Amino acid sequence: MLEAMATGCLVVASATPPVREVIGHGENGLLVDFFDHAALADTVAQALTRPSEFTGLRAAARETVVERFDLRTRCLPDLIRFLAGTT
Repeated sequence: MLEAMATGCLVVASATPPVREVIGHGENGLLVDFFDHAALADTVAQALTRPSEFTGLRAAARETVVERFDLRTRCLPDLIRFLAGTT
């Protein structure tokens, strides 16, 4: 999911706790109820038939990954601080 978001893909995913930690519905992706197959199909159909409407979500998805999960600016410095015991 993070790799897809990092490339600017529109992610349609289940609205489960681990996914909601990263994706906000209508903010940087689209979420549907895990058990609602009809909603999933409708949401994917909308995304495929009207891709230009989701340009902002795709840009926000990439921005989310860069801000929160970039190796050089976030993950590696956080890991070094953790290992050094300074967090």
